[in-house]
Amino acid sequence: MEFSDTTPMTSDVFFPNSKREEWQRHGALLDPHHWDAESDLTRAATQSWVLRSEGRIILIDTGAGNAKYRPYQQIWSYLDTGYLANLAAAGVRPEDVDIVINTHLHDDHVGWNTRLEGRDWVPTFPNATYLMPQRDFEYWRPENLPNTTFGRGNQNVYEDSVAPVIDAGLVKTWDESHTIDSNLRLELAPGHTPGSSIIHLESAGDRAIFAGDLLHGAIQVHEPHINSCFEEDEDGARASRARMFAHAADHNALVLPAHLPGHGAFEMRRKGSGFEIADWAPFSRT
Repeated sequence: MEFSDTTPMTSDVFFPNSKREEWQRHGALLDPHHWDAESDLTRAATQSWVLRSEGRIILIDTGAGNAKYRPYQQIWSYLDTGYLANLAAAGVRPEDVDIVINTHLHDDHVGWNTRLEGRDWVPTFPNATYLMPQRDFEYWRPENLPNTTFGRGNQNVYEDSVAPVIDAGLVKTWDESHTIDSNLRLELAPGHTPGSSIIHLESAGDRAIFAGDLLHGAIQVHEPHINSCFEEDEDGARASRARMFAHAADHNALVLPAHLPGHGAFEMRRKGSGFEIADWAPFSRT
């Protein structure tokens, strides 16, 4: 699991349809790890998740990557992070990874798909199958960027983080759902992007959902109508979030989003007609 530096934006920028009183209502939950009440700055993290299942090592999302030019996303431009060192500390070498799952193809979820070797972008995980949602595979082609909401925010991403693994013959696309093994299943959850997906884990009675970008902040559990500023389809994002929340609450599944700081994951339960966080995961705060 890797955390980058947290990314601050004011609540009205990150979540433009939210209201100040909604943040204040949940201040005890959010302040200080998710939102600073005094400055109105929100906080987000960038995470990858490493799983070991049926003898294989599986990496969920690959962060923003190093040395990549992101002219319209300066926070991700020309990074120099210790991502691979963090993986090594978890006992994982790049050549050990069997499967890479990109929950969707935004810049901060595919960056370490590749690394710079001389002047060329080459697959970081040369022995892995890269699972990519077919709908995003088509949607984020460079020629289509002017037709998207995120648009130039994803400039250069296909060229430096997707195309090289296609050329290496490592990409497998899927749609609707895809079974990885007896413990893991991919499911389409469109809205944030057309191909946004989640991963269901069920093993020995335990359940978890790797939620990708179905939510960006803890406030969305209690106020699920709130969207981030990065949704391609606002109504679709709310609908996918509602389905995932209902499943997580009804099946006691741990929810592991891509961008929550603090403990980074939580259990949730129903509260009236909505939901609330029942407990945080027992992970150390980073």
